[in-house]
Amino acid sequence: MTELLNRRLLLLWPGIALLAMTALGWAVGTGSTPLDDWFHRFRRTRAEWLLFFSDPWVLTVALMFGIAVALYLSRRRLAAVMSIAPLVGIVLAQVLKHLFARRSGEDLAYPSGHTTTVVIVMGMLALLAGGAMWAVLAAVMFSMLGAIGQGVTYHYFTDTVGALLLGSAVVCVAALVAELDRRQPGCDADHTDG
Repeated sequence: MTELLNRRLLLLWPGIALLAMTALGWAVGTGSTPLDDWFHRFRRTRAEWLLFFSDPWVLTVALMFGIAVALYLSRRRLAAVMSIAPLVGIVLAQVLKHLFARRSGEDLAYPSGHTTTVVIVMGMLALLAGGAMWAVLAAVMFSMLGAIGQGVTYHYFTDTVGALLLGSAVVCVAALVAELDRRQPGCDADHTDG
């Protein structure tokens, strides 16, 4: 029953998330919202250290480590998905930025490509851990901190909310492509029990 529910959620969430991201993008338009203004009060404060969580080098090292572990565990399909999913997210974010044409300064802003990448990389690492609750919670925390870091510096906070939706949609599709929902009987992350 739980497996069926998880699969149904993996199938439904990408469509729901993309609709919500699109609705939010149209709702916020091209300017700042009161929520964005509240987060921008923290510009040039110590909150900028949260950019660590969306730093491309940090994400690259984490992803490469995850891919190496997946290959070591002979989970080649997952390693391939882990390699491709962030690139798909980056391309989607760039295409959507042109569609929504929201700017923060001179740069296109909605949805945040950095935040999209954080969500996808952390999601890939959670998939590597077999979707264990501790891994999902760690991925959510890391992603939220990265989103806040972007929301108080380079982006409107609502750009990061759109990116959280986009990134989570990509992670769900990646999980389906990697067939993790069907290949994890009893949370057997390394497939040794059958």
